[in-house]
Amino acid sequence: MVYFFIRFVAAPDKLWFLIELYSFVDYFTIPPSFVAIYLDQTWLGLRFLRALRLMSIPEILQYLNLIKTTNQIRFSQLVLLFLSCWLTAAGFIHLVENSGDVFNDPPFVNPQYLTYWECVYIIIVTVSTVGYGDIYCKTVTGRFFMVFVILGGLALFAHAVPEILILIGNRTRYGGTYKKENGKKHIVLCGHITYDSVSNFLSDFLHKDREDVEVEIIFIHKQMPGLDLEGLFKRNFTQVEFFQGSVMDANDLERVNIKEADACLVLCNKYADDPDAEDAANIMRVISIKNYHDGIKIIIQLMQYHNKAYLLNIPSWDWKRGDDAVCLAELKLGFIAQSCLAPGFSTLMANLFTMRSYKTSEDMELWQNHYLQGTGMEMYTEYLSSAFVGLTFPKAAEMCFTKLKLLLIATEARSEDGSESCIAINPGATVKIEQGTQGFFIAQSADEVKRAFYYCKSCHGDVTDVRAIKKCRCKGNQALVNGIYKISRIAPCFFPAANASCGNGKADKPYESSRRVSSVGLKPRIGSRTNSPTDVLATTPEEKTVQNSTAPLLPSPVDASQEIFDVTGMFHWIPEKLFEDCVIQERPQEVLSNHVIVCVFADSSSPLMGLRNLVMPLRASNFHYEELKTVVLVGDEDYMRREWKCLYNFPKILVLPGSPLNRANLRAVYVNLCDMCVILSAKHHSAEDTTLADKEAILCSLNIKAMTFDDSIGLLQSSAQKVTTSTEGVLPPGFNPLGSPIKLPRKTSTYGANIPMITELANDCNVQFLDQDDDDDPDTELYMTQPFSCGTAFAVSVLDSLMSTTYFNDNALTLIRTLITGGATPELEQILAEGAGMQGGYNSSDIMTNRNRCRVGQISLYQGPLSHYGDNGKYSDLFVAALKNYSILCIGLYRFRDTSNDVKCPSSKRYVITNPSDDFLLMPTDQVFCFIPCNFTTNVKGVILNKVNKNILSHTIR
Repeated sequence: MVYFFIRFVAAPDKLWFLIELYSFVDYFTIPPSFVAIYLDQTWLGLRFLRALRLMSIPEILQYLNLIKTTNQIRFSQLVLLFLSCWLTAAGFIHLVENSGDVFNDPPFVNPQYLTYWECVYIIIVTVSTVGYGDIYCKTVTGRFFMVFVILGGLALFAHAVPEILILIGNRTRYGGTYKKENGKKHIVLCGHITYDSVSNFLSDFLHKDREDVEVEIIFIHKQMPGLDLEGLFKRNFTQVEFFQGSVMDANDLERVNIKEADACLVLCNKYADDPDAEDAANIMRVISIKNYHDGIKIIIQLMQYHNKAYLLNIPSWDWKRGDDAVCLAELKLGFIAQSCLAPGFSTLMANLFTMRSYKTSEDMELWQNHYLQGTGMEMYTEYLSSAFVGLTFPKAAEMCFTKLKLLLIATEARSEDGSESCIAINPGATVKIEQGTQGFFIAQSADEVKRAFYYCKSCHGDVTDVRAIKKCRCKGNQALVNGIYKISRIAPCFFPAANASCGNGKADKPYESSRRVSSVGLKPRIGSRTNSPTDVLATTPEEKTVQNSTAPLLPSPVDASQEIFDVTGMFHWIPEKLFEDCVIQERPQEVLSNHVIVCVFADSSSPLMGLRNLVMPLRASNFHYEELKTVVLVGDEDYMRREWKCLYNFPKILVLPGSPLNRANLRAVYVNLCDMCVILSAKHHSAEDTTLADKEAILCSLNIKAMTFDDSIGLLQSSAQKVTTSTEGVLPPGFNPLGSPIKLPRKTSTYGANIPMITELANDCNVQFLDQDDDDDPDTELYMTQPFSCGTAFAVSVLDSLMSTTYFNDNALTLIRTLITGGATPELEQILAEGAGMQGGYNSSDIMTNRNRCRVGQISLYQGPLSHYGDNGKYSDLFVAALKNYSILCIGLYRFRDTSNDVKCPSSKRYVITNPSDDFLLMPTDQVFCFIPCNFTTNVKGVILNKVNKNILSHTIR
């Protein structure tokens, strides 16, 4: 009674207190106590109702901080609810059975003497529907009460017990705390955890080609895994563990032992209807994790490029510790942009940074076996032995290719004082190999790359079998073996030759780090210099004619001969242009050719896809102004105006408002004369059927392929060049070999199927609808399909493997991002984070030096100084000649699919061959992927390429 009055005084609402459940319990239990004292007899009365107070125990446990999680609270509530109702019902049966019926005359003449625990037994047997019948109620009141017990008890039993069992099962399977094994690392994955995202990640992270991956993967998600995802976890149970929880809760972060984790990876939903909201949710997860433990390395997936700026607002976000963001829009559009410059390059790169195993078969066609051999190539890093010290990069690359059967594409280049370093891709003869230099290779396995580490001139100089190149006991190599150098693996990536100063006093910026190398910042060391291929990319008189014909279409405030760059010197820049000045109202009088058409399916409500990421690589400063391809955007006017805020500082951009499905619009922009037609979609994805997400892109692709064109334009060539005897039966009808400069008008495509295209797909399975004449099975993996192997399709799912790539190597993402974006730097990202757009700079010596970086290109073997290698020449001979004479590094081929004379109607499709073998035979119609070192400044006096070579090579490089 004292407790009742204390509660009454403390209650804020007295009326509500008087009618609550526990007050009624006191009404029925306190008065009988006074009656028993008055009668001097012990009578239990309704004291059994006190069992209902058990339901308040969960609240008490919460006050004592003994239960914290939702599962613990809910479990205690269900258990105590069932227990209190059970004991209370047993108490009522005990009262009425021991007292007898009150309605009899005289009353209470039929009692049945039962103990309280016998009544508890009756309740549980009855409610559970077992009903043994050994003990049962004999009074009318007891039997009447049992009717309600059966009805209510069954409902309570059916509701509480299954949920209790589920909570117990979940606690056993997905609760608890992660216990770290001694000497074994673990990483934490959170964010969008689904079967598709997890399977793509695990297939690359746990690939058999990754040696000694002693890392346990801990998944944490708020929802329970589905049956398919649970089955995936069971198949990888030795390295995967799932915990139910949220990274927004510090208790759950403690459960997964986040403080001792090697890294935390945050996955995003690539198909979210609101990309900005998805990015905001993932950034909040990063804030929560950093707030709990600021020293952990975090790799986050973001959908939109502009959302990367918000990461800089997190105080503990530090690029020096390996924190990084994989921006899907930036990388996706960057890959597509590089395919506009070198068709098929997106497929080559995607196969490189993805771990795949290939198996050739005699049942497959020849082109499939060639392609699959290339898919097995990955990129590795390894320290070069002392045998390479003092060699220039071309000499080192030649030695690796001829003696070690390795493709060296980049090395670590240090500044003059040795304090900073960066990674230079094919820097030419300006960089020499020093002791302890790290090289970047394309190879089949890590064992192959070790040859560069063990190679010794005295021991392996006369070795003909590369398998015999193993560890020797020479002092030079022994010092490397015993030193601090550690063999590390990098996922496929490459980096432009960075020739600006690293030691320029900017190392204190938050983006810069000694571990993470930037794209700018290293001045070249002056040394012997070979002929620079960029010097031979001179504008010919024919180019000037075409350029003048298209000049009225390109309103630009600057003279084409006067090149202006942004403050970083990495991109061409012009003052702001008005949207109206770049709009094409009707079919232009001047003929557009060798341009890039971007078909955009979006409306005013669609999320921005960030077309700036597509235009930036096409406006890189390592191109002359005359070499820049005109970019024509076709799409909704309202959407284009929204994107224009990030595009008005780039030259040579035109806009045609209208639908890309309208053939009149496509003819107005001369789609048959373009170098590449890009098809993108920003429409909201269908939640009911994800296969319909690409309907506009597929319809547009099929629409263009079904179009036909005539050849009546007077400015075009009247006929194709005659095909020589060596190419007869190889070159498809209606196609010219690649061999003209960038600005020379090519032969018009009579059929739309011959127009170069690349289509972005949101769903991998939709790739089967792009080519109606292929025989790809619907269940075929994306990289095995014809559109992807030919470089005409790209899906965002191929970027999933970049998460594991970035984890295993800090520099991998930086290398890939810098190359495909045309040279985007941390300095530029800081400028864009301010929201004011790109800023113009001065043509200073530092900016001009930043232009000297490698770029991707294609060489035709149909004509030019290397054409004689196309007549059944060996790939090794072409590789050495291009490297020696022009410092051009060849990395793969782009070949016609049907090259046999037996094919009656050869296809115009090409496929990608990555790093062919040295004895691989070449064809006249092959196009060669290569890294071309660029040099826009004269570092060595008297080294000038003669005019004859300039004109010859300008007809060879695309």
